[in-house]
Amino acid sequence: MEKFYITTPIYYPNDIPHIGHAYTTLAADISARWNRLRGKRVFFLTGTDDHGKKIAQAAEKENKNPKEFTDNLTLKFKEAWKKLNIDYDRFIRTTDKDHEEVVIDILKKVYNKGDIYKGEYEGFYCTACEAYYTEKDLEEGCCPVHKTKIEKLKEKSYFFRLSKYQDKLLDLYKKNPDFILPKDKRKEIINRVKEGLKDLSISRTSFDWGIPLPFDKEHVCYVWFDALFNYYSATREKGKEEFWPTDIHFIGKDILWFHAVYWPAFLLSAGIDLPKKIFAHGWWTFNKEKISKSRGKVINIDELIAIAGVDSARYFLFRETSFGKDGDFSEKALIERHNNELADKLGNLVSRVSALIERHGIDKTDNSLLKKLNLKKIEILFDNYEFDKVLNEIFGFIDICNEYVQSKKIWETKDKKALYELKESILKISELLWPFIPESAEKIKHHFSAEKIKKSKILFKKI
Repeated sequence: MEKFYITTPIYYPNDIPHIGHAYTTLAADISARWNRLRGKRVFFLTGTDDHGKKIAQAAEKENKNPKEFTDNLTLKFKEAWKKLNIDYDRFIRTTDKDHEEVVIDILKKVYNKGDIYKGEYEGFYCTACEAYYTEKDLEEGCCPVHKTKIEKLKEKSYFFRLSKYQDKLLDLYKKNPDFILPKDKRKEIINRVKEGLKDLSISRTSFDWGIPLPFDKEHVCYVWFDALFNYYSATREKGKEEFWPTDIHFIGKDILWFHAVYWPAFLLSAGIDLPKKIFAHGWWTFNKEKISKSRGKVINIDELIAIAGVDSARYFLFRETSFGKDGDFSEKALIERHNNELADKLGNLVSRVSALIERHGIDKTDNSLLKKLNLKKIEILFDNYEFDKVLNEIFGFIDICNEYVQSKKIWETKDKKALYELKESILKISELLWPFIPESAEKIKHHFSAEKIKKSKILFKKI
């Protein structure tokens, strides 16, 4: 059986999850469900990044130890994913024993290879990003991502010889044009790597919340070296080895550099096969600003669901904008799509056809109506992660089905063959929509698979 391994980033549990976290995780859930539909053996990984200075500081503010602090917030992520019907296979944490053991083994291996050495680091450090920036990266002395004032740090550190892998990375991008997606992001990374790579500080002594280096216990492992290996450590579990390498990593565009540069370099050093693809999606904005707790622009999961329900939220996020581009969140736009597309188009079709079948019954026949659905195109779009276009195709066919009811005037002709065609078409629609709106799709499938079909209840109440 063909395998498919998909991951989300592991999220910092320094606060409750919001729409930004949900977007990536829902995208992975949609893709995982689609591949399950195609009969593949799927492994879908998500989780939390429990280590680092940012977590230590957030825990301290609440007078908790970091583990106690992250235990509580990790539960919030699991609860949020349950509310959104996200069906992952493992929720990994960087405090998991099997993960820590893998990171320690890799640190030893890379150190013994000579790719880790001791030195001193001085630079501008953003705790929120857990990353160093050069002076030219700063915007008026602030982090380019979080717009917060940045601190200058100087400390003893172990370095990873990132500069050694510059040519190998450029060769990787050249030989694997789909390694970084979308394509416009690929050019951006290549240009930056061509400018030159500096060796990377991979340890800290200013805090102790992390994995101690096996060759120097006074240092803890830099959060990104630790965190990125979660994708690999999850496949060291017995029975999961076949899933490595990852088929695709879904990430936000703000962490592409870490995934497209640091991550393959670490793997090359450790002699581990590289992931196949990294897809960096866009940001959701709220009033045209990046959704961010630190900047007071947040939509949490309960707020998102409360507007029109779980399936409408899932649908909106992937219908409203192309995956890979930025999108601006609007409650008004979500309600419009809920009313005009889910209620008026899909809900109306299900209600009308089920009522007509209850009244007149069906006669089996060849389904010429279903031939108007371009399944091959949908498959290609799904495999290219063009989710908005997939939904466009499906709803284009829903329009065709609604027009078919009108043109055949079934309420007058009592055409049982046409009703059979519509029933089979609706079952196919429910199957294709299952990755996006699983709860509603399962209701439709159950209703139209019954021996005796009756008029369905309202699927989507108008707001």
